[in-house]
Amino acid sequence: MQRFHPWVFSGAVKAIEGQVEDGDVVEVVLEDGHFLATGHYQDGSICVRVFSFSPGQPDQAFWNQKIAQALACRRALGLVDGPQTDCYRLVHGEGDGLPGLIIDIYGQTAVIQCHSIGMHRTLDQLVGALRENYGNTLAAVYDKSAETLPTEYGSRVKNSYLFGEGAPHVVQEYGNTFWIDWESGQKTGFFLDQRENRRLAGQYAHDKKVLNAFCYTGGFSIYALQAGARFVDSVDVSRKAMEITDRNVQLNEIEPGRHQSHVEDVMAFLKSTEADYDMMIVDPPAFAKSIKKRHNAVQGYKRLNALALSKLKPGGILFTFSCSQVVDKALFYNTIVAAALEARRQVRVLHHLSQPPDHPVSIFHPEGEYLKGLVLYVE
Repeated sequence: MQRFHPWVFSGAVKAIEGQVEDGDVVEVVLEDGHFLATGHYQDGSICVRVFSFSPGQPDQAFWNQKIAQALACRRALGLVDGPQTDCYRLVHGEGDGLPGLIIDIYGQTAVIQCHSIGMHRTLDQLVGALRENYGNTLAAVYDKSAETLPTEYGSRVKNSYLFGEGAPHVVQEYGNTFWIDWESGQKTGFFLDQRENRRLAGQYAHDKKVLNAFCYTGGFSIYALQAGARFVDSVDVSRKAMEITDRNVQLNEIEPGRHQSHVEDVMAFLKSTEADYDMMIVDPPAFAKSIKKRHNAVQGYKRLNALALSKLKPGGILFTFSCSQVVDKALFYNTIVAAALEARRQVRVLHHLSQPPDHPVSIFHPEGEYLKGLVLYVE
C-alpha cells in the first residue's frame, strides 16, 4: 500500500471496524493506527479501491479537482477542442486515480461507466464535476453502468441520462466521421483505445485489399478506405454492429463498390475465403477475463492468428490484437510466434502496439496496461 497501489485485497485486511456496506467510503490504516489511504469498500477479493492517499471524506470540491486533473492531462495531449478529434477517454480508472470509473467524451456528451458500487453512488458529484469543468460545452451526461456493476446491484440500475439528452451522436476522429451508439452499443459505444492504431493502419492501407475482422462499427475499415484501400471486407457476427458500420461508410461518403459487410462468424469466414488479402486487422473481443480461462484463450488466439496468417498474400500486413488483461505482452507475443510456426510463414515484427495516452497506466498499477498488438510483415 505504501507503494501507492490503488487496490487493497481482502486477504490483507485484519479487521473491519463498524458496519460497512458496499460502496461506502472507508479509510485504510495500519494496525498501529497510521493512516494509509481512502477508498470505496466492496465485498470481494479487491475490497478497497483507493482514490486518495489523504484522509477525509471527499466533497464536491474533491471530485471537481479529480476531473480537472484528468481534463488537464487530455488537454496536454491535444485532445480537448481539437479541430479533427472530438472523442476521447477523460477518465481511465486507476490510470487517473479513480478506480472503478470510466468516462468517455463523445462531442458534447459524457458517457459514464462505473465498475464499482462506490463510484456509482457518487454519480451526482461526478455530474457536478463534469459540468463545473466543461461548462456550456457539455450538453449531456449518460450513465451506462448497468452491465458493468456487480450483478445484484446492477440489476437495480437502469442506464439513463443524468443530465441533458439528445446531443448529436456523430463524432470526428482524425477527420473521420463516426456515428456512436452509446445507449445500446458495446462498452460506451466505440473502442476509443484503438484510435492511434487505426491511424497507423491507415498509413499501410493504400491500394490494398483489406480484411477487418471483428470490425464492430467499422473503425479500422473507415481509416483504410479513407487512406485509399482498394477494397475492404468488414466481418462481425453482430448484425447491429454491421448496420452501424454501413452507416459509417455512408457518413464518410465512400464510393460504392469499395466496401462489403459480412454478418458472419470470423473463423468461419476465414476458413471459406480465398488467400488474397494484402492486409488484415484481427481485433477480437477478450477471449479470457480470468486466469482460469487463460489457457483456452491462448489456444483461441493461436488458431485465429494461424488462420489469418494463412490467408495473407506474400508481403501482406497483419495487425493483430489482444485486449485480455490476463494475457500479458510476453504471452501474447509467444502465442503469435506459435501461430506463425503453425501457418509456416516467415514473419517480421514491424510495430509493438498498446493503448493510447488517454488510456494512461499508473506507474504504481501496471495491471492497467491491457491492450497489446503487433504489426507483422508476412512473407
